[in-house]
Amino acid sequence: METGVFMEGKKNDFRDPPSPYWLASIAATDYPDLDRDISVDVAIVGGGIVGITAAYLLKEEGLKVAVIEADRILQGTTGHSTAKITSQHGLIYARLQKEMGEELARQYADANQSAIGLIAELSRKHHIDCDFSWRPAYVFTQSERYITDIEDEARVAAQLGIEAEYLREIPLPFAVQAALRFDGQAQFHPVKFLQALAEKIPGQGSAIFEQTAAVHLEEADGAVVVARNGHKVTASRVIIASHYPFFDGGGLYFSRIYQDRSYIVAVKIREAFPEGTFINAESPTRSLRSQNDENGELVLVAGEHHKSGHGGNTDTYYQNLVDFAAQTFTVEDVLYRWSTQDCMTVDGVPYVGNLTPQSPHIYVATGFGKWGITNGTAAAMVLKDLIVKGDNPWAQVYNPARLTLPSVKSWFIQNAHVAKDLITGKLQGLQENTEIPRGEARLVEIDGQRIGAYRDEEGQVHCVDTTCTHLGCELRWNAAEKSWDCPCHGSRFTYEGENVEGPAFLPLHHLEEEANQVEARIFS
Repeated sequence: METGVFMEGKKNDFRDPPSPYWLASIAATDYPDLDRDISVDVAIVGGGIVGITAAYLLKEEGLKVAVIEADRILQGTTGHSTAKITSQHGLIYARLQKEMGEELARQYADANQSAIGLIAELSRKHHIDCDFSWRPAYVFTQSERYITDIEDEARVAAQLGIEAEYLREIPLPFAVQAALRFDGQAQFHPVKFLQALAEKIPGQGSAIFEQTAAVHLEEADGAVVVARNGHKVTASRVIIASHYPFFDGGGLYFSRIYQDRSYIVAVKIREAFPEGTFINAESPTRSLRSQNDENGELVLVAGEHHKSGHGGNTDTYYQNLVDFAAQTFTVEDVLYRWSTQDCMTVDGVPYVGNLTPQSPHIYVATGFGKWGITNGTAAAMVLKDLIVKGDNPWAQVYNPARLTLPSVKSWFIQNAHVAKDLITGKLQGLQENTEIPRGEARLVEIDGQRIGAYRDEEGQVHCVDTTCTHLGCELRWNAAEKSWDCPCHGSRFTYEGENVEGPAFLPLHHLEEEANQVEARIFS
């Protein structure tokens, strides 16, 4: 991107593809793929923060583990986060106390505070150079509407044992109506940290396998994970930590999870960024933190969320974040941008524990709701205890089988939206004009078939069947990420049809003959 002082309203063409700082600043891993059948104590599907941390903890307990990752480890949501290590998850504790009771709210607070401690402990123990630093965490509002909410949050957080203080101002260059500071919070480089933990997993019967997509789980006395290449991992316990569960097992997770997309820009500013991490209480979300880089200090500005597949012109969200940064600081450069997709549960608390009450040997961890660094670490701690000890002091609040009145209401709302998306997608009008500019996509009709056609920068057309291979919803084009996204459950595919994110794991049908027809129309 261009260099210079950025002012509000200065438009960016965003021609470079999105690239998260965490992945761009460190070399990717190169673990082998699964090329044989193996047997271990615990098979872990998913190489993000849950999978890697759980594998490390379980190996420390003397168990043989195998991590199976469809891509490279840490390339998914973990490598696209803001990487705040905090138990301050917006305004959550007053709501949890009201909806779930004080005991479960306390479990949630204790779990996330303990996760902060574990990350700090492992960083020290293994001398991991991961830019770990202690930072206070602030939630603030510029609206009078949220003053009482922040006052309630401060009171409940203090009752739950969190070092929380109500404030009237924060060290950012604008006035606020109210704020809350949590002390004893932190930040780090998540990929540096977790790559260092991952290095300690292989050996003594344990292993990490990359480029190995799990496509099925066979339930027996234990379980067998079947990879796309046909090889199998037999284990007495299986952890499904694949972001969105690749195997449902009758748990109806597709009806209890929706996916939400948010955006991040990393900017260089002229001013010094204050010590702390920050997020507002109102919408649109504005989240900020700094990160030391070899070229100086970066400021990560995040927010602008929407339900996956519903974003419209997705470049607009990046522009809005750049505008906010330019309103707040003297922005000299926009160095990185990326987006991330988070699984959201119907009551705002992750699902961690047995996949179903009838699956005592299969565990799941999903639905971290944009706070996956501490919740993901806590999930690994819970799963380790459930496997090794049979129980954990925080298991109840995360129990996937829980049921609350607010979650039932949210369930009906979310599934009504899915039904609407399914129907309206089938009825969506198609483009009559097949003129497609380079770098853009259109929905077209060829011989009565709905086709997604993308024209790359060289002029070549790529066509796919836009029916999602998960449950049949019609996909929508995501211009910023150059992907076809599902508005129902959040699956994503490249313009050539390869799967990017689940729950779908089968690719789209790539249509070469139809691509030739579209090209012929364009150039006729």
